Amino acid sequence: MIMDNPAMAGAKVGVDIGGTFTDFAVVLPDGRRLTLKVPSTPRNPAAAVLAGLERLAREHGLEAAAVEVFAHGSTVATNAVLERKGARLGLLTTAGFRDTLEIGRQMRRQMYSIRLDPETPVFLAPGRFRYGIPGRIGPDGAEIEALDEGSVMAAVEQLIDDGIETLAVTFLFSFLNPSHEQTVRELVAARWPGLPISLSSDVDPSFREYERTVVTAFDAYIKPLINDYLARMEIDLAEAGVVATLQIMQSRGGLSSAAVARERPVRLFLSGPAAGVIGAQQEGRTAGIEDLITVDIGGTSCDIALISGSKPLLRGEGVIDGYSVRVPMVDVNAIGSGGGSIAWLDGGGGLRVGPQSAGSDPGPACYGKGGELPTVTDASIVLGLLDPDYFAGGNVRLDPDLAAAAIEAHVAAPLGLSVEDAALGIHRVLNAQMAEGIRLVSIRQGYDPRGFTLLTLGGAGALHGAALSEELGAAQVLIPRHPGVLSASGLLAAPTEHEVSASFARPLDDVAMAEIKAALAELDRQAGRLMQAERVSGAAVEISYGADLCYIGQSYHLEIAFDPEGAAPLKTLYDDFLVDHDRVYGHAVKIPAKIVNLRTVHRVPAGPLPAAAAAYPAATAPSARMILTENGRVEARVVRRSELRPGDRLAGPMIIDQRDTTTWLPVGWRAEVLANESLLAAKQQETAA
Repeated sequence: MIMDNPAMAGAKVGVDIGGTFTDFAVVLPDGRRLTLKVPSTPRNPAAAVLAGLERLAREHGLEAAAVEVFAHGSTVATNAVLERKGARLGLLTTAGFRDTLEIGRQMRRQMYSIRLDPETPVFLAPGRFRYGIPGRIGPDGAEIEALDEGSVMAAVEQLIDDGIETLAVTFLFSFLNPSHEQTVRELVAARWPGLPISLSSDVDPSFREYERTVVTAFDAYIKPLINDYLARMEIDLAEAGVVATLQIMQSRGGLSSAAVARERPVRLFLSGPAAGVIGAQQEGRTAGIEDLITVDIGGTSCDIALISGSKPLLRGEGVIDGYSVRVPMVDVNAIGSGGGSIAWLDGGGGLRVGPQSAGSDPGPACYGKGGELPTVTDASIVLGLLDPDYFAGGNVRLDPDLAAAAIEAHVAAPLGLSVEDAALGIHRVLNAQMAEGIRLVSIRQGYDPRGFTLLTLGGAGALHGAALSEELGAAQVLIPRHPGVLSASGLLAAPTEHEVSASFARPLDDVAMAEIKAALAELDRQAGRLMQAERVSGAAVEISYGADLCYIGQSYHLEIAFDPEGAAPLKTLYDDFLVDHDRVYGHAVKIPAKIVNLRTVHRVPAGPLPAAAAAYPAATAPSARMILTENGRVEARVVRRSELRPGDRLAGPMIIDQRDTTTWLPVGWRAEVLANESLLAAKQQETAA
């Protein structure tokens, strides 16, 4: 294909599809950065992607054929669970264990509740879709009873007659000997070649039967949907002229090709939020700040994560819709608090905000698209924080009268408040919810938020950064140059990465390094196969190792970085475990510990993004508008972010407008534009008279 503009060849595009907007971040070969926000199209997410590409071509001359990297983050996997839109699932287990999914861990979130709500995701495979198959692998990995292949065929045939669309297989001790599960796959592929299947020995080859069953069932549940979604996206991109390989953000914060992602779709649950964390990590590095708490406030939710020493916190088990899923992911606390979150009154007359969201269609009342319920965005309009004529760079016109009417009808009048006081209350409730979410991510992990910089991103993050900082006692707030599209930018900064783990239950005092190295070599082989599918050079691959440790007799483990070639590696591993145990649990004792799992991570860094080619428009005369605060109305200067240069110093009260967000500097706050064009804001310290 011949391009009209060869100078554009080698462009990199990151696309993050959110519930309200689809964000684009583009890096051109000459260092120029382009950003774009278009309304999401939930019924067909690819439509928003194609619309954005058309605008980039029309407004900036970026041809699809010039795109060398196309990285994508999406909430499709998570939404499939939240909306119960996954495939009808059949589950095969070892005979006598068909109810593992239902029994769970016998743990109740509300110990004394008289309501026995399901604590396990039984919706994945109700009883009539679960079959126990004769055949048994023992705890040493040896076959105790041969697999009954006839029972397999009969069960699958009945499941297909009952309308299943996908199959999960979780046999006992398959993580030690996967032969029975592999036989099932061969039998199914020969008779029903189009039936998607997930094996626990592939998805999660680790001990703990219930956890392994859950994650395998979730993998199978979303596999047909993810397959169709990625295939549709690849076709649409190809028809649009994009020749670059479609890459998808995984929950750990690394990219994978769409082809490899289809093999393990359960690892896409945190695709969108993980991209924001990686973008924040990159932003912190260029600003010289290593310890960050990221607050990503979009239209639908608020995603909170912690970065310590320039490394995001990771966890081996996440929570999706209240259900624990053993998938390695960035430690993100997601709460239903965003710009589109609906304000409502509970049965006792208390003001609540979220988790319900107005989304993008119809959206907040001020959008004028038929929405009648008040949202946080409506409150921001009433308070004067948003310019109705400059929302999303002027692409969306907001109606202040509709915003005020919605708040009056649903909040102010029922509570006997003015519209302005009701709007302040909505913000107050939202900020309290987000502050509590930040405490859960930081204090729960043994970190004091007062020692961290808040990094706000998302379309609404910069509006609330100062209030959250004051609530938590955080030292300062970092606002990236383009915070509303930082998740899309993070996609371009993310490495290509694959993680492989396996059970390795051995006491530290009774294991030889030769055994560990042999196990790690096998994991390296598996990870190497995944990286080969990414078509990357083996010489470029960076390899790191980790081990999950716990005290002998303890149920929960901690993931510890591990260098098998270091000095006294086992002693170092144990010492590091004690340090982390004290940080997380508040104590550590020198008693025997054991390894639970081993893991390897293979990654190819994305490389530094080129420095932006700065071009600042001529400064315009600042305007002003009245802002309603807790202490009354104040007149705030209004400046354009695009006109600010490194070294500029700003003082509140001030509104800083830009296409993708609005920044609010209250009275007493100061900010400086850093060399990377980020804003570093802090409250001015009061001095004694």
